[in-house]
Amino acid sequence: MTLARTPSVLMILLLTLAFAAIPLTGLHAEALKVATFKVDASPPVGSPLAYDPAKGIQMPLSFRGIILQGRDTYVLCSVDWLGVSSDSQKGFKQAIAEAVDTEPKYVVIHAIHQHDAPRCDATTQAVFDEFDLDYDMFDLKFIEEIQTKAATAAKQSLTTLETVTHIGTGQAEIEKVASNRRILGPDGKVKYVRYTATKDPVVRAQPIGTIDPLCKAISFWNDDRPLAVMTYYATHPQSYYRTGLANPDFPGMARNAREEKTDTFHIHFNGAGGNIGAGKWNDGARANRAVLAKRVEDGMQHAWEATEKQPIHAEDVTMESVDVLLPLSPFIQKEEAIRELENKELDRLTHFRAARELAWLRRHEAGDAIAIQCLAIGDARILHMPGELFVEYQLAAQKLRPDLFVAMAAYGDYAPGYIGTEVSYGEGGYETSRTASRVSGRSEQVLMGAITKLLQDHSEK
Repeated sequence: MTLARTPSVLMILLLTLAFAAIPLTGLHAEALKVATFKVDASPPVGSPLAYDPAKGIQMPLSFRGIILQGRDTYVLCSVDWLGVSSDSQKGFKQAIAEAVDTEPKYVVIHAIHQHDAPRCDATTQAVFDEFDLDYDMFDLKFIEEIQTKAATAAKQSLTTLETVTHIGTGQAEIEKVASNRRILGPDGKVKYVRYTATKDPVVRAQPIGTIDPLCKAISFWNDDRPLAVMTYYATHPQSYYRTGLANPDFPGMARNAREEKTDTFHIHFNGAGGNIGAGKWNDGARANRAVLAKRVEDGMQHAWEATEKQPIHAEDVTMESVDVLLPLSPFIQKEEAIRELENKELDRLTHFRAARELAWLRRHEAGDAIAIQCLAIGDARILHMPGELFVEYQLAAQKLRPDLFVAMAAYGDYAPGYIGTEVSYGEGGYETSRTASRVSGRSEQVLMGAITKLLQDHSEK
């Protein structure tokens, strides 16, 4: 009778082992948490925008970040500036990483690439200083102030961390915004470059060309309450510019409108839009800015409405990276760049090109690689890429893993400039010219190798 009522040691052991075999996700899996932050990133009057000194603020610029805290802490940032390069990238990553107690490799900094907005490149400014060239192109004091503000805001946001129970993914087409900028002639060479504001009706009338029409949305939820949304769309973001008035142009307007209408934090990333612009639909008329903004806003809304949710836990969120050294443009020669920088009779744009080439060459010689990062969130994958990447990279990544929800944020480290496909460097056109691109066509092999590795090796994380 006693044996019938008292579990044996063997039975207790078997029950313990069976209990231990139950997956953690079925019991008390660690919760993913999210926090968001943003600061005004508008420059002071007199500070340089990309092409002109700032005369005022037409609409505020912002630096936005989303913090995902699980087994590690990841910070995804997007700023309404032209680009953030080299040492400026490192400065923002280091400051924000220290503020939220994570590693710089887990912080990504992207720009949306508006043109009535600042450039951010401390490395090129250091080359100017080295050769005693007094060009007012980078306001390092202002940039340092925004870096400090962003880090402070990121740290403060940790007090507002909220539990994420689900992520949502959705996508929808954006109509009559994106068009390919590179129009080839019968000889296979670029016949027209359809810039973001194209007045020539013959050029505007050319076919849309290769684009990715999809706006992708990834959102974070606490049960049925939305906490934050990230959107991705590939296009140059200019309607018109060189006004001297800082503004976030039509993607920023669309983002702001969605944030206001949903009462949910919204951060937007430009995809691989290096060879994409609104030129087919935009002749530069100022009224078109609001038209383009509404079309992007509608696409964002439709992607939001198409959202499908899935449960998420901290263990479902990981980031991996591959370091790459992009092959140098064959035009970049150290001795030539130094001669040009030493020649004070040359013009500002020549000195600017030479300074960027020398800065990029020195990075390459030092083995200062760029990290290609992939963030896995459940069945979603977000690739974080450098430069003004051609849309073909984004389409290829999606084709590699049709079983996953693949999004891409380009305009990370801006130092390489445009990054075309291998064939594009033989086609001519602005984007692959010496002025625009500091890499060679062999970059395709390097980048596609990294993308393939990340999407394949990261598939079961």
